[in-house]
Amino acid sequence: MTRLPLQAVLFDMDGTLVDTERLWWEAVERVAGRALTDADQPEVLGRPVEHTAAWLAAAGGTPAADLAAALHREFADRVRTGIVPRPGALDLLDALARDGVPTALVTASPRAVADTVLDVLGADRFAVSVTADDTEHTKPAPDPYLAACRALGVDPAACVAVEDTETGVRSAEAAGCTVLAVPSLAPIDTAPGRTVRASLTGLDPRRLAALLPYELRVMSWNLWYGGTKVHDHRAKQLKIITETGADVVGLQETYGTAAQELADALGWHHHRAGENLGIISRHPITARLGDPDVGFYGAAGARIAVGDREVDVWTAHLDYRRYGPYEPVFDERHEEVRLAQLRDALHRIGAGAPVVLVGDFNCPSHLDRTDGEWPVTRAAEEAGLSDSYREAHPDAAAAPGHTWSPVHPVREDGSGRPEPQDRIDYVLHRGLRVLDSRTVVTGTPRPWPDVAGNDWPSDHAAVLTTFAVR
Repeated sequence: MTRLPLQAVLFDMDGTLVDTERLWWEAVERVAGRALTDADQPEVLGRPVEHTAAWLAAAGGTPAADLAAALHREFADRVRTGIVPRPGALDLLDALARDGVPTALVTASPRAVADTVLDVLGADRFAVSVTADDTEHTKPAPDPYLAACRALGVDPAACVAVEDTETGVRSAEAAGCTVLAVPSLAPIDTAPGRTVRASLTGLDPRRLAALLPYELRVMSWNLWYGGTKVHDHRAKQLKIITETGADVVGLQETYGTAAQELADALGWHHHRAGENLGIISRHPITARLGDPDVGFYGAAGARIAVGDREVDVWTAHLDYRRYGPYEPVFDERHEEVRLAQLRDALHRIGAGAPVVLVGDFNCPSHLDRTDGEWPVTRAAEEAGLSDSYREAHPDAAAAPGHTWSPVHPVREDGSGRPEPQDRIDYVLHRGLRVLDSRTVVTGTPRPWPDVAGNDWPSDHAAVLTTFAVR
């Protein structure tokens, strides 16, 4: 089981690293001229000065700018004389430094206040600091955490953000970080991707790394008659699966036995459905989904245990006949059979999450081509499934991602006409985070019919997507 490596730890400041939430609360009470109550917390805790000033201005007659200046002054006076590190904060920062884990300070306080705190904590403890003055939008928007990740050159999915307020938690989660919440004044509930602790005492880099999501690499691969068009195809298939680091492979054109033979050779789990579909997985399969006797076209699924989570992975093969790009003008009638097959698969998959649907759809995507509606991929999108390759590569012109066909540059009908090169194999998902996606072809395949000696034993490129599973 592989977790994402810990690339950085991103710390909120007020109430998280230093005990300033009480100082800020006192400053707001002073400027407001009254005692605050629990009902005031959403407008005070984790909020930038300008937000709280505007809130106070709406309740009275003082201009927001005057209130902001007063809040800055009152809070700064208290910080200079009353700043105290939170329990365990300095020990954790020191442990991260010893292990070479980069850290960032991400705060909704202005730069002047942050610099005062950094003087106490030691500015050299942080590779980056992001304040309310450094982004157009501050917490609860994701901008501050995204800015810190860009400055550090890290992926938010591989970072732990440490926060003490609901506002800060929302900011970090919107940026895609794993969150460790250490509440100071107001309670915070646990949630997927979020851990709540009473303090930072006893934490170290290893414990923070254990909070990160798992990596799950899912591949879609049409084996092309099981691979039998190429010599020594099974050994080549095994080599490719091993070298890609795939965890789960949704197979089409298995020729009946490929799923079981590949899984047995790898020491993996497998699900065979009919004579054409299969799923192999290094992680345990806890349930088999769909019709086990599905025909040559259709879909089959398996529930995969990934750590303490389960992910439903489905593989689909849609009818190849009346291939749309062969026609000079888009004709939606050519897509009716494939659309019906996909809708049947979507009905079987249902509305749950997380789910991955891979397959050879035998049609291009509406995200790639503008010469027609391409209703099959549009129906998947309307069902809430996102195209992982296009998430990772939004520009279809810059990254076409063609999967059809590495061995068919010209049509097989003897006309010499070019074979349309298109993206017809997909890894779709719902409820997961895409870390990377790419097409896979090994070597330089010779074109049909001189394919027997190819290192790549298929007429399709595979698609491999890496997900984060919280």
